[in-house]
Amino acid sequence: MSQEPRRAPPHPTHRRRQLPTKGTTLSSSTTRHRAARGPAILLLLLGLLFALTACGFSTSTGEATGTGTQAPDTVEPLPDAPAPQLPATAASADGRTTTVTSAERIIPLNGSLAEIVFSLGLGPKVVARDVSTTFEQATALPVITQAHDVSAEGVLSLHPTVVLADRSTGPAEAIAQIRAAGVPLLVLDDAKRLEDVGPRIDTVAAALGVPDAGRQLKERTEQRITEATAALPAVGQRPKVAFLYLRGSASVYLLGGPASGAGSLIEAVGGEDAGTAAGLSGDFTPLTSEALVKAAPDAILVMSKGLDSVGGVDGLLKLPGVAQTPAGLDRRIVSVEDGQLLSYGPRTPQVIREIAEQLYPKAAR
Repeated sequence: MSQEPRRAPPHPTHRRRQLPTKGTTLSSSTTRHRAARGPAILLLLLGLLFALTACGFSTSTGEATGTGTQAPDTVEPLPDAPAPQLPATAASADGRTTTVTSAERIIPLNGSLAEIVFSLGLGPKVVARDVSTTFEQATALPVITQAHDVSAEGVLSLHPTVVLADRSTGPAEAIAQIRAAGVPLLVLDDAKRLEDVGPRIDTVAAALGVPDAGRQLKERTEQRITEATAALPAVGQRPKVAFLYLRGSASVYLLGGPASGAGSLIEAVGGEDAGTAAGLSGDFTPLTSEALVKAAPDAILVMSKGLDSVGGVDGLLKLPGVAQTPAGLDRRIVSVEDGQLLSYGPRTPQVIREIAEQLYPKAAR
C-alpha cells in the first residue's frame, strides 16, 4: 500500500504504503534476505491491502462497493513550484543527521513520500519511483524496487542528490550501500495516524529546502481533513469495520489489529476498528473464521487490488468466516486504491471522503 505507508508484496498499481497487487520472481540474494527476516517482518511487508463491508446501521443498506466516487489517481501540486533553499540539515529517524545540498535529483523510496514531494511542487525533480508510487504524474519514472525491496544499484545508477525513506524501507543493506556511496539519505518515522500527516510534510519540506511550501501544504491538507470529517453523516451507532489485507495470488489473508495503520482512518469516518475491539494486538494476524466472527464487523475495508486478487466481493465471501459476519451477510465492502489508502499524506482527505461515501451510501446521495 503504502504504505503504505508499510511494505507489502508487489503493489498492483502500489502500498506500503509499499501495500500492493503488490509475484515477482526474486533474486536468490533477495530470497535469502527475506527468509532471514522471519515471520514478524513478513507481516510488516504485508501491511497494505484492505476490504471493508458495512451492515446493520440505519444510514445504508445493500452492497457498498462501487458506490463511492472514485477520484483520479493523481496528486495536486501547490500552485507555485518552490525554489529550494539549500543546504538544509535534518534529523533522520534512525539517529543520523542528514545534510542536503541539492534537490535536483530526488528519489522517494515509497509512495507516501513521493506523494508529498509531488504535492510540494517538486515532481519535476523526482528521477525514480518505487512500486507503491502509482499516481499518474509518476508513472513514466523508472522503478527501482524488486517487489518492495529497494535496489541500491538501481538507485545509485540514477545519480540522486537526495533519497527519502522511512523505517519500513529496506533491505537495510541497500540503505547502507546508498549512504556509503555518499548520497544524503533521510529516514522518516512511519506514518500510521492522521496526526502523523502534518509533521511528515514538515520534515520532507524542510529537508528539501522548501519549509514555506511545507507549511502551505500542511495547512491545505489539515483544512481538507477537517472539512472531510465535518461532512460525515450523523449516525446513531458506530459501524464496526474490519481491515483485511488480501493477496489472493499468494494465499495471504490477514486481519488488521491496532497497529495496522487503518484504525485512525476508521475512527475518522466515525467507525470502530473491529480488530482492536476484538482484542487483537500488533499489526496483523492470520485471518481465521473464529477471529473474524469474533470481530463481527458491520463492514470490511480493503484495498482495491487486494479485492480484485480474491475475485471481487463474491470471492471475498468465500474466505474463512467472511460470509458469517454482518458485513458478509449484507455484502458491505468498501475498497480504496492501494496507493492511496494508507498514504497518510496530502490525499488523505480524499481517502476519508471515499471511505465515507461507500460506508454511508444513502447519506452520500
